[in-house]
Amino acid sequence: MASPLPLKGYRFPRPVISFAVWAYYRFAMSLRDVEDLLAARGVLISHETIRAWVNRFGPQMAARIRRDRPQTSDKWHMDEVVITIRGERHWLWRAVDSRGDVLEILVQSRRNARASKKFLRKLMRSWGVPRVVVTDKLKSYDVALREDCPSADHRSHNGLNNRAEASHRHTRRREKIMARFKSPGHAQRFLSAHDQIATIFRPKRHRLSA
Repeated sequence: MASPLPLKGYRFPRPVISFAVWAYYRFAMSLRDVEDLLAARGVLISHETIRAWVNRFGPQMAARIRRDRPQTSDKWHMDEVVITIRGERHWLWRAVDSRGDVLEILVQSRRNARASKKFLRKLMRSWGVPRVVVTDKLKSYDVALREDCPSADHRSHNGLNNRAEASHRHTRRREKIMARFKSPGHAQRFLSAHDQIATIFRPKRHRLSA
């Protein structure tokens, strides 16, 4: 069987490039780890080339996954976590549905009502109006939901929002491997792709029968 043709302008075929991008996002690996993984398979490539592949094709893969994913649940869990970028505190806002699938993330420098409304509006543009929204006790959510989504049933309780809080663990793991994000834009680009690609290839084994 003939080997797949390379992408225009790229020396390596599609399966090699897609495998490198998938491995980087799916597993807690650095670019040099992916370089070693490919070398073990007879593909000698620089980690800087892999970085270029990730930056070029990662967002494209994430966009296709987001486009083709099944209908999301109308129950959303929203949460925010602090991330430090170049010594400054930023806030990563994340929303997941009741199945644990990440709907959207947004990196912002504030954790106030204005930031909450910006994130909620971004969510609603992509996914419509939720039936139920579960948050922690941050008052900024009250303001945003009351003004922009008054029909939603807002449940504010720290113990109910474990699903959203648990989704931050993967971010913390990658943040450590990458020695922190280099800029808010870098964090936004990486996590927007990571949360989509990693989730779809991470089967929820606790839901599978023996």
